[in-house]
Amino acid sequence: MEDRISSVQTMGPVTASPAYSDAALRHFVTDTDARALLNAACAMRDLGHGNRMTYSRKVFIPLTRLCRDVCSYCTFAHPPRKGESAYLSADEVLAIARAGAAAGCTEALFTLGDKPELRYRIAREELAHLGHASTISYLAAMCRLVLDETGLLPHANPGVMSGEEILALRDVTISQGIMLESTSQRLCEPGGPHYGSPDKAPDVRLESIRLAGTLNVPFTSGILIGIGETRDERLDAMLALRDLHRQHGHLQEVIVQNFRAKPNTRMANAPDPDLDDLMWTIALARLVFGPEMNIQAPPNLSGDDFGRLIDAGINDWGGVSPVTPDHVNPEAAWPQIEVLRRETETRGKVLTARLAAYPPYVLDRARWQSIAVHTPLLRAMDASGLARADTWSPGVAGTAIPVVSKPGLTQRPSSEVAHAIARARGGKSLSEAAIVTLFEARGGDFDAVCTAADELRRETVGDVVRYVVNRNINYTNVCYFRCGFCAFSKGKTAETLRGAPYDLAHDEIARRVTEAWERGATEVCMQGGIHPRYTGETYIELCRTAKRAVPDIHIHAFSPLEITHGAQTLGISVPEFLRELKAAGLGTVPGTAAEVLDDEVRAILCPDKINAGEWLDIIGAAHDVGLRSTSTIMFGHVDTPLAWARHLLKLRGLQERTGGITEFVPLPFIHMEAPMYLKGRARKGPTWRETVLMHAVARLALHPLIPNIQLSWVKAGPDGARVLLRAGANDLGGTLMNESISRAAGTEHGQEMPPVEMDRLITSIGRQPVQRTTLYGMASDTQRDKSYRAAPLTAVVQTPVTHRHAPHTVAAE
Repeated sequence: MEDRISSVQTMGPVTASPAYSDAALRHFVTDTDARALLNAACAMRDLGHGNRMTYSRKVFIPLTRLCRDVCSYCTFAHPPRKGESAYLSADEVLAIARAGAAAGCTEALFTLGDKPELRYRIAREELAHLGHASTISYLAAMCRLVLDETGLLPHANPGVMSGEEILALRDVTISQGIMLESTSQRLCEPGGPHYGSPDKAPDVRLESIRLAGTLNVPFTSGILIGIGETRDERLDAMLALRDLHRQHGHLQEVIVQNFRAKPNTRMANAPDPDLDDLMWTIALARLVFGPEMNIQAPPNLSGDDFGRLIDAGINDWGGVSPVTPDHVNPEAAWPQIEVLRRETETRGKVLTARLAAYPPYVLDRARWQSIAVHTPLLRAMDASGLARADTWSPGVAGTAIPVVSKPGLTQRPSSEVAHAIARARGGKSLSEAAIVTLFEARGGDFDAVCTAADELRRETVGDVVRYVVNRNINYTNVCYFRCGFCAFSKGKTAETLRGAPYDLAHDEIARRVTEAWERGATEVCMQGGIHPRYTGETYIELCRTAKRAVPDIHIHAFSPLEITHGAQTLGISVPEFLRELKAAGLGTVPGTAAEVLDDEVRAILCPDKINAGEWLDIIGAAHDVGLRSTSTIMFGHVDTPLAWARHLLKLRGLQERTGGITEFVPLPFIHMEAPMYLKGRARKGPTWRETVLMHAVARLALHPLIPNIQLSWVKAGPDGARVLLRAGANDLGGTLMNESISRAAGTEHGQEMPPVEMDRLITSIGRQPVQRTTLYGMASDTQRDKSYRAAPLTAVVQTPVTHRHAPHTVAAE
């Protein structure tokens, strides 16, 4: 255990954002101008959080209501009761958790009394019967049970803890917490609310909070106001928390909670702090902790006026449960989530669901989360580290397209989004930060981005939606690369997965090309795995085979990875090899194998593949020798909006230099059969909101250099395609005839969309369908007529592999 603690402690701290000086903060305590304080707090909040207001959809699991402390205001804890178990059973815990999961919750909040076994014999006896020596041990087991059985992500509030206990819970929770409440020792003296409660000693609680910081545990704390403390003492408590956060960076949120008097307690007749006092304290907390801190106040403790708390500087409502009551304040029901949304929107904010840990502590999992919780975190999160807002995943048929923008108040876009949109519509390059802002759009900002993208699409390319009649020919699924996202390739370790390895005979390739032409195709798209037996001559001969079969067919073939492999095996430069391919009939190059052009992401996704710079160099070289290309992004796995912004800017920079890119094609990650997802190392593809924004933001960020934004109907499905065509996209890609790569990953949207179905989809939204060529010319009348009279495809032959390796290949070397 000591070794584990030592290994976690070696990770460096995060520096908290600077805020007001201590002297200035002391001035606010005595200053009577509350409005100035509130205004300053709101301005600071908006600087760090913009228009986002978060909450966590949770279930409340009161594991035990026994406690060794006797706080004067508490009705949650009580002595043992005859006929009542000291602890919830595993079945009772699971029943609560499963109800929460069914209601769309993501957090399991475990709240319990502090170390009851140190006071009550019945607690010790029940723990022994359950096979545990302590309440914390049983808590850890129940957190693991909930995590494994329901996928809910536990947050634990067990009171004062040692380092060993914090570390034990770190493996089964994504965050922990303890309310500091106050640093006033005076409140622990006879007559005070904390008298007789050893775990409420300020130094003891601060030590637990400090230990959590040394162990890199995302931690929640805060103060309780109205229990006899002074305003100076409130500030003292805040400064103590701030100082610990500056050392360790682990305080993910600070709660300002108002005392509420309850019957049958020693403080039953004590006055509740009024709303103005609560708002003043929230504002002070914002100024103490700065713009980036998450400041929270429970909405259920302020009655119908809870919306006013936004005007004090909070950016988070805390946990809100559609299933369980607030067991600590049972008299105060949580507002319905739609009521919470309405109150939030009334004040110009966007309600956004988060997880029990906040985004910085989710995205930097290597530092802040135990490896044991990485997989459930990835299952629950979106690209920004917030809660997935829908159950949609690319490639899954039969799932209704989510409504991203909920009906209700029409919100104006934020100034940052409005500025970015205006700049993009003017054809100017956006900064990395501006593109990230567009990708983070929600509420009115989301609507504004999509509307602007659609308007820009109409201004740029009109109401025509184009598509190409083509055939995909994936000539081999043998590949010696080990890309974590790929369910298509057949390497040495995947010979029994997803069908048998094949390497198409050239007669079969020629037959498919001929059949495609007869069915109205103008293009064949040829790509495959990096077969270790292939050389540059193999790729050249593939072009010749296609051209011998149909001289007029356009060959769109070979990713930058295949081009690199071919050039290396022939011992020639990439430009020289591209010229040879062009001479053999290659017409254009697909901009695949780009994945995400950010090497931090590629190091996880495809570490043995060409890097971002090499991809750009190869596509640029193709343009230089007269071969145009598409461009792509494969998103929704381990990437973030920052990586997407970098990708778009690199494509824009390349297009500014060469002008050789014909279109941009977002490819949502299909997770179902992807190895990295099956190993628990990737998200479930992008959310629907992220998918829509990828097309919309691309339209804005690439304008006017790349005019065509293409969607993948294989991944989005027909209903999704209609939405994307209203959010900046103008191209439906190819009819495909055969589709192997997405199908291997698990897509359920089919392999072919014939022209009649393409036309029907396009006209259903009032647009004009047009068949195009690869280079955006008009398809000939002859080929177009053939496409509407096409015979059914004949069965394909997947030629079995006879050889896997050759001594002259790069792999063999």
